[in-house]
Amino acid sequence: MTTPRLAVVFNPAKISKDDLCDAFDRVDEDACAAAEWFETTPEDPGRGPAQDALDAGAELVIVAGGDGTVRAVAEVLAGSNAALGIVPQGTGNLLARNLDVPIGNVEKALTRALDPEERAIDMGWISIDGDGDDHERAFAVMVGFGLDANMLVETDEDLKDKAGWLAYVEALGRAVSDAEVVDFSLTVDDGEPEQVSGHTLVIGNCGTIQGGVALLPDAAIDDGQLDLLLVSADDVTGWLDTVRSFVWDNGVRRFFEKDAPLVDSDSARHLCGTRISVELPEPLAFEIDGEEVGDVQKFAVRVDRGALRVR
Repeated sequence: MTTPRLAVVFNPAKISKDDLCDAFDRVDEDACAAAEWFETTPEDPGRGPAQDALDAGAELVIVAGGDGTVRAVAEVLAGSNAALGIVPQGTGNLLARNLDVPIGNVEKALTRALDPEERAIDMGWISIDGDGDDHERAFAVMVGFGLDANMLVETDEDLKDKAGWLAYVEALGRAVSDAEVVDFSLTVDDGEPEQVSGHTLVIGNCGTIQGGVALLPDAAIDDGQLDLLLVSADDVTGWLDTVRSFVWDNGVRRFFEKDAPLVDSDSARHLCGTRISVELPEPLAFEIDGEEVGDVQKFAVRVDRGALRVR
């Protein structure tokens, strides 16, 4: 089998080229020697290097970095003839988790990336009104506002460096106190705009977050659908209802009853579609694939089925 032309896009703030080369040498010395290397910068977390890799004729692009770098590279590779391999180096590693890529072991991740077996996964695309940027942004995992975005904004960076994803737990308590139920407009596919209420909205291409929590239990990364979770719990009773829905109805019960339907509650609602539009009454903190991107008031998302080849 012919070895594909290989490029490596890496974030030097997360892992050095020397460390990657050492791991490569233990996995496939020939592949390392043939690879072309592209480094990200604080100003360009991956789009430019990924485009340079494509322009150089890369057929396989291995990205070593956190969620922001992975997302930026995936955005460029979507719709191209190049496949993506991931060496996760961040805190969240959300796409890697949903693809079962080995985390915390560079050699195992490289071995997976160099395996010729590929699959096509969906990509989500989001356009944000008023952000001064005409192009759509890609997302591989999820976008949203509310507790998820607030938790990212509230997370202490020093604690995050020392404690990893546990830092998000510390931030969750502060994020809950900041959550405020708002009324907003939600449109799914060709339906009429619906007025809904909630403090958290997550739209996902896949549904697993840190700690193996299935935030969107029915989300599949290759089903041509986006899954949506709307949470409106605003008191102890509402939160108990939401937790029961996650842990029991859509967790334990469905583990034993494989065909059991997804259960909504008074404070947690699930939907799915291929196109979703949202207009909020005011700008709120927003996240794309685990990264806070500022305040957003109006946005639209769509799914692009099978747009990205991954190892």
